[in-house]
Amino acid sequence: MKHKLNIPFFSISVMLINLLAAQDISLFNQLNGRLDYTAIGNTLNTSENNSAVDCVINTASSANLNLSTTQTIEAAYLYWAGSGSGDFNVTLNTTEITPSRTFAYSLDSSREFFAAFADVTTLIQTEGNGLYTLSNLEQINISSDYCSTGTNFAGWAITIIYSDPNLPLNQLNVYDGLESVPSNITIQLDNLNVMDTNGARIGFIAWEGDAGLAVNEVLQMNGITLSNPPLNPANNAFNGTNSFTNDSNLYNMDIDVYPIENTINVGDSSAIIQLSSGQDLVMVNNIITVLNSQLPDASVVIDTIEQSCNSRELTVEYSVENLNSTHFLPANTPISFYANAVLVAQAQTLNDIPINETESNTISVTVDPSLLDPVNLTIVVDDDGTGAGIITEISETNNTANTSIEFLESPDPTPLTPLIGCNFGNNEAVFNLRNALNEIDSSFDLETAIFYQSLEDLIDDLGALIDPSQYINSNGVDTIYFRVDANPCYEIFSVNLEVNECDPNIPQGFSPNGDGFNDWFNIDGLYDVFLQHELLIFNRLGAIIFKGNNDLKWDGKANYGPLKGDNLLPVGTYFYVLYLNVQNAKPRSGWVYMNY
Repeated sequence: MKHKLNIPFFSISVMLINLLAAQDISLFNQLNGRLDYTAIGNTLNTSENNSAVDCVINTASSANLNLSTTQTIEAAYLYWAGSGSGDFNVTLNTTEITPSRTFAYSLDSSREFFAAFADVTTLIQTEGNGLYTLSNLEQINISSDYCSTGTNFAGWAITIIYSDPNLPLNQLNVYDGLESVPSNITIQLDNLNVMDTNGARIGFIAWEGDAGLAVNEVLQMNGITLSNPPLNPANNAFNGTNSFTNDSNLYNMDIDVYPIENTINVGDSSAIIQLSSGQDLVMVNNIITVLNSQLPDASVVIDTIEQSCNSRELTVEYSVENLNSTHFLPANTPISFYANAVLVAQAQTLNDIPINETESNTISVTVDPSLLDPVNLTIVVDDDGTGAGIITEISETNNTANTSIEFLESPDPTPLTPLIGCNFGNNEAVFNLRNALNEIDSSFDLETAIFYQSLEDLIDDLGALIDPSQYINSNGVDTIYFRVDANPCYEIFSVNLEVNECDPNIPQGFSPNGDGFNDWFNIDGLYDVFLQHELLIFNRLGAIIFKGNNDLKWDGKANYGPLKGDNLLPVGTYFYVLYLNVQNAKPRSGWVYMNY
């Protein structure tokens, strides 16, 4: 993040048919890796244009592509140009081509020129090595305005960018536009990243240059004259040649490459191209730089974000990428997390991330409730939390990922009908809280209900009640909250607890005959309320025959005294004393008739 690079990657789908003035040369694409390029193309002129020869321009010409088996095509860009207002329907081999971008230049009121661009990567990748013919380039102006001044021309070129495992790691910049001389032009090439000058090169596609005109024609980079003799002498740079094939019969077009090791310096991020000509018309359409470059290119993507209901904590899964790079991204590269531009968390890469590789991690991020929805969550890689980075990268415009967050919040609690319990002392009672579920729509997943003694405990998921069917409202709790699953967030319900004064309902008879009805001395309102009670049963002689409690119910047999055993006691009347064992509660006594 030390050098700010502004690298536009264009995706233009609308053809620019309205030709305007000449367009400044600017960066079109940047590629990084074990890359280099070559170019093929050909003129449609039958000879170099001048007023002394016949003004003839063909409609088709061919060139050969011959890559080695280790070279893989990564991109291919077709440029074509000519005199006149333009021909934007051509054929490459058998494929019809229309441009995605066009360029234009008017020399004077009677002479205008055009150039066009199309991405033909898929076509070249499919057809591979072999002969390429551009045809149907027909709308070329060869009127006397052009022919008498030697400015009639047409031609085409394809730049083929390829990868090769035997190459060093390079940064390859593709610039285009349409700028021209005579007189002079100055072109600034931005977005360079010079780490090593060894093997550095620059290439040009230019139109209308003449081998026979060399009046003060000088091509310079950073004030140093470029030449590649004998093909491109210092005083006639654009002279109808192809540096890749060493051809010198590309009449009125050039595909040239120059070494620039002595024109740039390590650390340069831009360069100046100057072209002057005292007579020759030259239009520069495309410039390519190839620089040895070993830098990472950190970027980050948000993979998933998980959140819980009524929580400001986010679990963020993210991936740091080192794509389109020429060097590994070192471990401990800082990562900062922002919510509405407020720093909320920090992390760092754990390992060196190799070229074209990714490292994925997870972090918990807590967002302050004062930041209202929606919250913009932003992750910035190579950011120490102050907006500054520690890593020099290929690009500084792709370090950020962001997304908008709407936190999940349950609606306000829905109140339900109060539950009634019997006071067993201290205004406390036993409640079966699950009875409150009977009032809730069955569309909810009622099996997931979880009960809490306060709304705060519910939201924080603290102190869930272990047995809501036997809840005693101790500590003055008079409202219970519970939640059930719903989408996208659980629903909250509340139920008030009311304690009433109520006596157990003691029956006057039972029949322990095993028929499933009234088989034991069932005192309604006793066992769910008075958990510490004691029940004593006496026979007609006043002897205790049974001692019971909340876990031991009387089923007509004696468990105390000489009659203790597994046999039923005789039919008859028995007497009971019931101790509720709660404050201020008097014992209950009476009789019960047992019959079977």
